[in-house]
Amino acid sequence: MDKLMNNHWFMKIFSLLLAIMLYMSVNIEEKETKSGAITRNSVGQTDIETITNVPVVTYYDEENLVVSGIPKTVNVTLEGPASILKPTALQRDFEIYVDLTNLELGTHTVPIKYKNISDKLNVKIQPATATVTIHEKVSKDFPVDVDFIHQNKVATGYSVEQPIVKPNMVTITGAKELVDRVALVKARVNLEGAKETIEQESKVTVYDNEGRVLNLEVDPSVVEVTVPVTSPSKSVPLKINRIGILKKGLSIVKIETVPNQVTIFGPKEKIDRIEFIDGITINLGEITKDTTLEMKVPLPEGVKSVDPSKVKINIQVQEEQTKTFKALPIHVLGLSDQYTVEFLEPEEQNMDVQLSGAPSILNSIQADDLELYINVNELGVGEHEVPVEVNGPQNITWNLPKNKVKIKISQKIINE
Repeated sequence: MDKLMNNHWFMKIFSLLLAIMLYMSVNIEEKETKSGAITRNSVGQTDIETITNVPVVTYYDEENLVVSGIPKTVNVTLEGPASILKPTALQRDFEIYVDLTNLELGTHTVPIKYKNISDKLNVKIQPATATVTIHEKVSKDFPVDVDFIHQNKVATGYSVEQPIVKPNMVTITGAKELVDRVALVKARVNLEGAKETIEQESKVTVYDNEGRVLNLEVDPSVVEVTVPVTSPSKSVPLKINRIGILKKGLSIVKIETVPNQVTIFGPKEKIDRIEFIDGITINLGEITKDTTLEMKVPLPEGVKSVDPSKVKINIQVQEEQTKTFKALPIHVLGLSDQYTVEFLEPEEQNMDVQLSGAPSILNSIQADDLELYINVNELGVGEHEVPVEVNGPQNITWNLPKNKVKIKISQKIINE
């Protein structure tokens, strides 16, 4: 073997054979690439592979321009040595792009290009071109209105107040031609069956004059909408109950509630039956001077809420005085037409009345403001003692010489 290696003719022949083998190897690889055949040899393998849904990158002035017509994705077919193709397809570290940086406003047909793919691979992009339109980019602020859905299906008796939108203005960005067409910017709220205030996040939608949705960038794209939904309501007065007795020598001038009515909210069938709110009580024994109390308004059964929830009660007092009215007539109530009444005690059918109260009230009272009466509605023929009742202004007391009168009821004699 050593002799062969030292023989220069042997080395020349060996070198020639090695050169021929290398030439054939390179020539076979070139033929495989051109024909597309998948042939295995000692050097490598040629293959074809299609990669779908490859995103397209667009280069343009994003701050001032808007473009349309660029496909979101394309299909890329690669052909070449498997040793290069396989890693390229798996890693997908190449880029498919459209370069619009040097184009003016308007419509253009541009090639879809690629980069970071080996020169040893044949590349086919489908589609190979795109028809794009370049627009001027503008931004403009618009108010957001609320679009009510099923407003006629709000629960019976409930009403919808003015909605509140936060923020109430949004910025719309896009092609100037589209932004100029904006007519309405709305957030939608479904009111079907609503019985209480609605608070929700709503997507903002942009419309043109014909009600078509415009595909524009909205910031923010979602707003907070509050729609007050109020229950059926009714205004009712308050009944103020009194317990205890004022300190001797004092008299009530007035008891005033501020406000004098409140609004109740709740199901219509509940509030329709309520004529006033009872349950507020003041203790006169605790009142020694002009006083203002703050009292909570009771919530009647079935009522959802009351507004206001508290009221002020102004109590005004004065030193008590007296005033007497002489010989006020006693009226008879409840007497049938077939009977007559005769007063036995007192015979005059009148009585004196002594009033006690605040001077400011007593000074304004006239005899016509007082009424003395007896009720004989359930009495028959004969003599009876009947209590005398007095009707008069509020916040005074009265004293009678007698609390009862003696009367005689007789049947009328009809002359035939």
